[in-house]
Amino acid sequence: MSESGSPFERYKAALRRGHVAAQRGRLDAAAAAYREATAIAPDRSLPLVGLGGVLARLGRSEDALTAYASALDRAPADESALRGRAAVFSTLGRRSDAADALDRLVAVLDGEGRIADACDAARMALEAAESRGRRRQLQASADRLKAVAPDDPIAAEARKRALAILGPVTVATDAGATDAGTTDGTPTPDAAGAAPDPLLLTMAVEEALEAGDLDEARRRALTAAIGHRAAGQFHAAMDACYQALAILPSDPDIHLLLAELYLDRGWRGPAADKLVLLGRLSQLTGDHATRGR
Repeated sequence: MSESGSPFERYKAALRRGHVAAQRGRLDAAAAAYREATAIAPDRSLPLVGLGGVLARLGRSEDALTAYASALDRAPADESALRGRAAVFSTLGRRSDAADALDRLVAVLDGEGRIADACDAARMALEAAESRGRRRQLQASADRLKAVAPDDPIAAEARKRALAILGPVTVATDAGATDAGTTDGTPTPDAAGAAPDPLLLTMAVEEALEAGDLDEARRRALTAAIGHRAAGQFHAAMDACYQALAILPSDPDIHLLLAELYLDRGWRGPAADKLVLLGRLSQLTGDHATRGR
């Protein structure tokens, strides 16, 4: 057998075809090429990671999760597989599972000495699913960055992003307004541009739900999603959108915001699907204003 026909060469060729097809948007061809590469070298994680990404873009979330899981079976510390798995879970609204994947990523990055990246991953995990343990982990990462790399600008930016999430919880003033919110109790970013506190935003929505005011709860969830997006808190913004959709599934503002969030992450396929769905909803409801947006 010639060298060009060796299993390794055939594996590389299939992998290359998958990458090129994915870059050109030929997703079915990319998936076929990645599967071919996996069949040639079943012990490799890379083609499975590529397959997971393509399936996610095709909207086949469960199949994408299976591909990423297979990649992690072969390479438990594969960064791309962990990030991809977390992203798909977030798209599905499974924020706890997304946070678990990000927790694993934190451990991987920390073990490689990439403390700024680990801090960012810890921040994303906290945004995905609030918990005391994750808050402590993020605080520890931020403290470590200050101690180990005080003059590193990249570390400083990562620490700044972490501290924006870890900021103190605001309290009500005597005038009845909050330090970082409106008089109706809906938290907003403060005048200095600090990120909104995820816990406060969630509490504002829950207060409206407990009061039985579904319209106000939907409005607050939308406000929370917009605030999280402005602060770069992608997972928290997604969660707030899903809260609003649970109240009013046909809300065009939420569907549009979800499409924008998908585009923020470069997920053109899911964004297009969301806009198609919105178009169908507007046809059913006769909402010509939404169709014109």
